[in-house]
Amino acid sequence: MRPTILFPLFASVTALRGVGPRLAPLYTRLCGERIVDLLWHVPVGIIDRTYSPQLRSAEKNRVVTLTLTILEHLPPRKAKLPYRIIGSDGSEKITINYFNAKGDYLGQLYAINQKIVISGYLERYHGNWNMNHPDYVVTADKIEEIPRFEPVYALTEGLTGKLVRKTIQQALAKLPDLPEWNDPHLLKREDWPSWKASLLALHNPKPNQDKKSLEQERRRLAYDELLADQLALAVIRRHHRAGNGRAIAGTSELQNKLIACLPFKLTPGQRQALAEISADMAAPKRMLRLLQGDVGSGKTVVALMAMLQAAESGVQAALMAPTEILAKQHHERLNEYLKPLGLEIHLLIGRGGRKPARQSIIDGLADGSINLIVGTHALFQDDVQFKDLGLVVVDEQHRFGVNERLRLSDKGRGVDILVMTATPIPRTLTLTAFGDMDVSRLTDKPLGRQPIDTRLIPLSRLDEVIDGVKRQIEKNAQVYWVCPLVEESEKLDLAAATDRVHLLAERLGTKNVGMVHGQMPTEAKDRIMTAFVAGEIKVLIATTVIEVGVDVANASLMIIEHAERFGLAQLHQLRGRVGR
Repeated sequence: MRPTILFPLFASVTALRGVGPRLAPLYTRLCGERIVDLLWHVPVGIIDRTYSPQLRSAEKNRVVTLTLTILEHLPPRKAKLPYRIIGSDGSEKITINYFNAKGDYLGQLYAINQKIVISGYLERYHGNWNMNHPDYVVTADKIEEIPRFEPVYALTEGLTGKLVRKTIQQALAKLPDLPEWNDPHLLKREDWPSWKASLLALHNPKPNQDKKSLEQERRRLAYDELLADQLALAVIRRHHRAGNGRAIAGTSELQNKLIACLPFKLTPGQRQALAEISADMAAPKRMLRLLQGDVGSGKTVVALMAMLQAAESGVQAALMAPTEILAKQHHERLNEYLKPLGLEIHLLIGRGGRKPARQSIIDGLADGSINLIVGTHALFQDDVQFKDLGLVVVDEQHRFGVNERLRLSDKGRGVDILVMTATPIPRTLTLTAFGDMDVSRLTDKPLGRQPIDTRLIPLSRLDEVIDGVKRQIEKNAQVYWVCPLVEESEKLDLAAATDRVHLLAERLGTKNVGMVHGQMPTEAKDRIMTAFVAGEIKVLIATTVIEVGVDVANASLMIIEHAERFGLAQLHQLRGRVGR
């Protein structure tokens, strides 16, 4: 197969008609920036527009397609009232409502005495038939333009379902006929159609679609996705294992000094994990190890011990974190551990451009005068070069892409890789996802960690919850309040962080309440977080921006509104922010 046959699929979505600079970022937010990403944005449902009753016998509260004759227009007498259009199918009348619409446009679309076809949601209001903003309006001779079965796609603000469907249809037109890559016996046994036929069927539901057939097509594409994932992992493993490793044995001098200075004793799990990591680093092959442990189980200290082993051997070590907040937290905490040893770990984040301080760190990494560094994605930028990188530690590995990890490890020779995660992963999934990656688990926690008490309380008892928060504040404790949205949504009946700020400020006092979310400027976010860490703010209202990297020992309570909107890994991370 010629690789050029795939080039059109990996082109930017801007190559499609109607997708310009304004819409391209919206599609990137929705599913991705390439045409192939649109293909995998599969429908989440189907609208059946085949129900075409007479109004006299119609069922309310469902999607219908009606053929009408337009009788009259009733423009609004006040600004907030709808523009109404009266039509009839010969059996009964219906009112078509438009809010904030232009009358001249509607006058052309709904000409008096013209026969038209509309499709939309039919409702009964005060005994009369109503339809608000029909999805489709065409003249009777163009009824074929209304799809009988219409795919429904997940959307983002600024993109309509009709626009997304048209764009995806353009992407489907670029599908090539590819040679089959699955085993013929597997296809026959599972009764799977081809890859192209499966995609076309999912995006173009047909009348009387065979449910079993559609399920087979979904299973076929799901299998392809898992197969591609495993092939990509195999390539990564080969890339990592193929390179010659080197022994980074260390002397244990710095490690022993750190252990003696720590204000706590290492747990048996930490000692076991450290022994496994040290043995891997000392071996002449490249290390590829996953360190898995619950939030607060002590992964960071184990990672620091590994970095010290690299420093003892005269090579550089880098810790990469997914957010600036977490990178700064690691920097502060690790420097506290290293201060008695007379060592320093430096920080490199994305902000700051070519300022002298940033350039000084880049120069220090290049000439080897800096051997310990913590940072964000900034670590694998082209202008960052290491003299002799020997160990890469990746925190919250699920937040980074494969290419990012490879780009950082390629900045050295025979680099050992240690990835850390607090997300619970069953052993079977670990083997599937990480294959021959070695795994160390921290199954115990340091002494003094408090158990987390989790309770489910209905929103109808919100006043009681706020009273409980007030009692915590009176005890000089601090509280996280997590909301799934930043601002109120007309389409989703969910708590919004901005609404909660006003409510809690009224009940608890303005000075006690602060808000932080991902849409805020970094400086403003840092200012609020600093105030919370210092105890000046008692209740921090936030989105999942605090999921990773906020460590406030005085925070003893977390409220999560609409927990069903969060994933299991997110809830697990959020829970770990309290009881530190």
